[in-house]
Amino acid sequence: MSDPLQCILTHRVVAIVRLDDLTQSSRLVRALLDGGLRAIEFTLTNRDALAVTSRLRQEFAEFSDGTACLGIGSVKSVADASAAIQAGAQFLVTPIVSTAVIEASLQRATPVVSGAMTPTEIHQAWTSGASIVKVFPARGLGPGYIRDVLAPMPEVRLMPTGGVDTSNLAAYLRAGAVAVGVGGKLVDAVAVRAGRWSDIRYAAEELVARAKECCV
Repeated sequence: MSDPLQCILTHRVVAIVRLDDLTQSSRLVRALLDGGLRAIEFTLTNRDALAVTSRLRQEFAEFSDGTACLGIGSVKSVADASAAIQAGAQFLVTPIVSTAVIEASLQRATPVVSGAMTPTEIHQAWTSGASIVKVFPARGLGPGYIRDVLAPMPEVRLMPTGGVDTSNLAAYLRAGAVAVGVGGKLVDAVAVRAGRWSDIRYAAEELVARAKECCV
């Protein structure tokens, strides 16, 4: 599976790594991959994300053989997008609608998951060429919002992010979301600092199992 977009659409869960300290990134990624997750995003909120992404692309065969994909999030400008792609990001994620970032990504043949919240923003992101529209922040909106938005716009691929966990993942997917983004509920900073890799692997396994339940 060499297409990063297809990787996300097939596995349906994007693990979001937003941490202050990325020194344990290799062990974290190993735990996530061992737990069955195949789409992983490091965010530019950490200045080391670019260098870490570049290193991980070389370190893990899964990101080269197409069985997993590695992206960079919190992309807010064309400069961010260019730096992320140069670092080896296989997909980009934005927290906002930026037609400039979407255009830059399309020019570099890199899938982009564009952040949006309102129906107007979602439509703008999708018609501008976003591969997927990240409904963010989804916390407080709920699966019903996804269903309501898709009623008049069934062609749009939506990925709710923010507040998604094992308790509501299935409901979001059944409402029509093509995938979900999961951050703090999966990549817990305390667990990472303590090196509780088995806990993170188990959390990943639970999310993967819930996503698979919606595919049968």
